[in-house]
Amino acid sequence: MANIIETPKLSDTMSTGTLVKWLKKEGDKISSGDMLAEVETDKATMELESFFDGTLVKIFAQAGTCVAIGAPLCAIGEPGEKVEAPIGNAAPKAAEPAPHAAKPKQASLVPMAAPTSASFVPTIDERLKISPLAKKIAAQQQINVSCITGSGPGGRIVKADVLAAAADSTKIKQPAPVAPLAGGTLSRTTPIQEGRTMPASNMRATIAKRLLESKVNTPHFYLEIEVDAEPLLALRAQLNASLKAQEVKPSLNDFILKASAEALRRIPGVNSSWVGTGIQYHAAVHVSFAVAIEDGLITPVVKDAHTKSVFQISTEAKSLGKRANEKKLKPEEFTGGTFCVSNLGMMGIKRFSAIINPPNSAIVAVGAAVAKPVVKNSQIVVGQTMVLTLSCDHRVVNGALGAQFLGELKDLVEKPATLLI
Repeated sequence: MANIIETPKLSDTMSTGTLVKWLKKEGDKISSGDMLAEVETDKATMELESFFDGTLVKIFAQAGTCVAIGAPLCAIGEPGEKVEAPIGNAAPKAAEPAPHAAKPKQASLVPMAAPTSASFVPTIDERLKISPLAKKIAAQQQINVSCITGSGPGGRIVKADVLAAAADSTKIKQPAPVAPLAGGTLSRTTPIQEGRTMPASNMRATIAKRLLESKVNTPHFYLEIEVDAEPLLALRAQLNASLKAQEVKPSLNDFILKASAEALRRIPGVNSSWVGTGIQYHAAVHVSFAVAIEDGLITPVVKDAHTKSVFQISTEAKSLGKRANEKKLKPEEFTGGTFCVSNLGMMGIKRFSAIINPPNSAIVAVGAAVAKPVVKNSQIVVGQTMVLTLSCDHRVVNGALGAQFLGELKDLVEKPATLLI
């Protein structure tokens, strides 16, 4: 009996994926470890790996299809074996659980290297009648939908029209976007960019959904504290000078990650989550940090940060950040965080408030270190200060608890040598 390969769940937020393209075709011989297809999840584009040997006898989901978790993708069996598409789910769609033709087996998705060229951006007239799925497929297949005559009601372009056009090379190329003039400048009479509407990627759609849910359903309140950043800046400069020949050079963010982990050890009530009927207190500190990537944001997690030195955190964070930008993170590397750090200081932002990343109960926003007049020993001198803003879930963290945490974080940042012990 053939093995039915289903869409696996790759993260706690994933509900659907988009099958971008098949790397194998029906009739191909498959060995365990072969990559079958590319699937876009809500976090990254991954390659679907087979754990079976045999022949790819049937493909259930075509390229461009939005597939729900558990939906059948393909079947691997004996050459010539007949496998019927699961009843009612020959073309899997989002939010439609798939019946099983045979006992299902899940393949796995592995991170895929980021594309070397810029992503294709379709041009779609907002007045054009086109279904959302057809629009998504057109974007992925690079199809100029203005050349397609719709067969749906009222001339609406549907999935079948776009798939049919994919075989016509004259309909693949889109009009070139407005290009900058020589020297990277634009004419005053030229549009700053091509006017267009494009479907949201799975990642962008998931970010939008989760942030809206967090802001609407989580009662946010904010606490802000200004810290003396001079001791931390001085220590980091000394370390980098003495470690010039070493690969490990902790950044300011590495120290903030370590300080956050230690502050959570001292005030463990913040290391918690609201679970609907109560509060879950986490025994370990898993600190995540925000990384901006193409078309979205991802939060790699330094697991058990309370047990690691600032140098270990620095090494791990740099590795996670690099793989995040390459879209090579494994699911377990961006899930399971209990607290989050968002740092825009390197971009010159002095202060900001971040939206809580559920199920965390708090997130700290780190601003830039700024030179300004400060009072030291009753004298006005030039100092370096940094603003830390804590966003709290009021169901879990009250004002006093949040203030205690920020107080400990301030103490650790202003006495950074304690972070090296």
